[in-house]
Amino acid sequence: MKYYSTNNTSARVAFKEAVFNSMPQDEGLYMPVSIARLDEGFLDNLDSYTLPEIAFHVAKNLLGDDIPENDLKAIIREAINFYAPAVELEERIYVLELFHGPSLAFKDFGARFMSRVMSYFLEAGEKQLDVLVATSGDTGGAVALGFLGVPNTRVTILYPKGKVSGIQELQLTTNGRNIRAIEVDGTFDDCQALVKQAFTDPQLNAKFRLTSANSINIARLIPQTFYYFNAYAQLLKEGKSKVVFSVPSGNFGNIGAGLLAWKMGLPVEQFIAATNANNTVPEFLKTGVYQARPSVQTISNAMDVGNPSNWVRIEDMFKQDSEGLKRLITGFSYTDEETLAAVEKIYSLYNYIACPHTAIAWQALKDWQQDQPAGKATGVFLSTAHPCKFPDVLPEHIAKAIVIPEEVKKLEGKTKQAASLGTGFEEFKRYLLENK
Repeated sequence: MKYYSTNNTSARVAFKEAVFNSMPQDEGLYMPVSIARLDEGFLDNLDSYTLPEIAFHVAKNLLGDDIPENDLKAIIREAINFYAPAVELEERIYVLELFHGPSLAFKDFGARFMSRVMSYFLEAGEKQLDVLVATSGDTGGAVALGFLGVPNTRVTILYPKGKVSGIQELQLTTNGRNIRAIEVDGTFDDCQALVKQAFTDPQLNAKFRLTSANSINIARLIPQTFYYFNAYAQLLKEGKSKVVFSVPSGNFGNIGAGLLAWKMGLPVEQFIAATNANNTVPEFLKTGVYQARPSVQTISNAMDVGNPSNWVRIEDMFKQDSEGLKRLITGFSYTDEETLAAVEKIYSLYNYIACPHTAIAWQALKDWQQDQPAGKATGVFLSTAHPCKFPDVLPEHIAKAIVIPEEVKKLEGKTKQAASLGTGFEEFKRYLLENK
């Protein structure tokens, strides 16, 4: 399969190059030249396939022959070794739990698949791979665990000082070995800008073999399509064939993967882009004007993104059909107060504990359903992280009810190890050059 840059549709690279270069020099993002529709027999019978089987068919459709079938199956079998259940909370409302992987976040799907693909493509004697990643919370932890101990790789994680939860910070800064962390005195957007600038810096690219583990890397986006197909398969088993997905959205890689699944034939009635106060996309969907803005800090920190990178991929999928885009995607945004109210409501209605990001997706789904005919479609809202990651922002009586997973308990007492930098690129560049 060949891939092109969203800034140069005539360019063509193989999947391996798209994975390792992550972002073209023209600063676009890679997309597959063709997004073929999956076989109707497969789509109609999704409920008869397991998650790894679904993942293989979907990945094969996007990768072509770039990875032989048996090798691709082995990568998926090792990477996607946890489940993602769709749990019914009430009639026509399900929560898709994506936090059952090792870092307790949906990004385990992308990070584990990508790390194993990169390891597969790395050849003996090749230059060390330097993976740069900016995180607003969960990406860093998933990438750290996905790449921990992978030979001939080094991961550098940039995160905004004081803007990730305590558990998230421990997941970023206590790994050691081939994982290092940088605490940036700024926002996620600042971290993301530093990473992007590094990829276009000639001196750094001559010195290092740089790639990204953010969702700008196409190898992160592809495996995130797997759980959309798998969620639909679970609904089919219960006789439900119409689905709406409500997606907590920050950098818009998650919903971008859902739209990629839709392009491959997944019959989705509607996508709901659920955001916090960083409402760049919901405002665009209302006004038709895309206005990037500085991010603001909220209690749903993983979505504190003012200029989402993956929006260019979404626009690319719709080409010039902006009206079609607006019909398929509806946007909602919520304040911290509204987010906490949703957390409380979910707990009182279902005795279910949702993290702030998940609560926003639930509220958006409920608000969207109010204006829809009864019984039209089943709503699935994505739960992107385990609530144990956010004890300081949840109401005390709810936080106390969280069952803490064993992997989180093991983090307690570990020592934080992180460099501290400002937002200037020259300082970051000097750090990379001096810490080889």
